Amino acid sequence: MKISLIDKDSNKIVQNDVICKIRDLINAKNLERGDKLPSERIMSEKFDVKRNHIREAIRKLEFYGVLKSMSQSGTFLAIGLTGFNGIVEEIVSLETPSFDELVETRISLELQTVCLAAKRRTDADLIRMKEALDAFKVKIINGKDYLEEDLLFHLAIAKASKNTTLITLMLLITPPILVNYKRDEVCEGDGISSEIKKHEDIYFAIASKDPELGVKMMNDHFFKLSKHIENRNKIN
Repeated sequence: MKISLIDKDSNKIVQNDVICKIRDLINAKNLERGDKLPSERIMSEKFDVKRNHIREAIRKLEFYGVLKSMSQSGTFLAIGLTGFNGIVEEIVSLETPSFDELVETRISLELQTVCLAAKRRTDADLIRMKEALDAFKVKIINGKDYLEEDLLFHLAIAKASKNTTLITLMLLITPPILVNYKRDEVCEGDGISSEIKKHEDIYFAIASKDPELGVKMMNDHFFKLSKHIENRNKIN
C-alpha cells in the first residue's frame, strides 16, 4: 500500500472505520504486546469488509509502529494496549495537512538533511546530486517544467544524509506539495540564473563538507517560499 498524507475523504472514512474495528477487536480480546491478531480473512468476514481494506488498515497501523506483520506468521501487536489505543485515537483524528503545513515541515526537514549531507556525503552521493542538478538545469534553461528534477535533487541530498527516516518523510511530504505548488506566486521575479545558482550553492556547500554553509544556502533557497507562507498566515 502506498502511504500518503493526502487521502480522498471517502478512502479516509473507510480506512478509519476499519482501523477502529481492529482497535475494538484488540481491546475485546484484551491482547497484549506480542499477541497475534486474527487473520485478514477472519477480520474481513467479521467486519464485513473487503480483505484489501483490512490489509490497507493493517499496513497503515504498521507504518505508525503499533502493529507488526511477519511473513508466514501473521500480524502482532507491537506495543502495549494503552499506547496502542492512544496512538490509534490520534491516527483517526488526524486532519489532512494543509499546503502551508507541508511546506513548513519540508523546510525544517531540508535544513536538517543538508546539514547531515554535508557531514556524511560520499563521492557517490555527489555524483547522484550532480546528475540531478544537471537535469534540473537542462529543464529550466529550456523553459520546461523542472519540478520533478528539482525533487530528485533534494531527494539526493536527503539520501546523502544517511538518515532513512528523513528520506521517508521527504518522500511523504514532497509529492503533495508539488501537486499544489504555484511557482508563479512563490517565485515571482526569480530569473533562470538565480534559480540555478541557488541549487549550485547548495551543491558546492555539500561538496565542501560545510554544514553551516549548507544550511545558509538552503535557507536562502527557501527564503521566498518561507515569506510566501508567512504572508498567507498573516492574511488568514
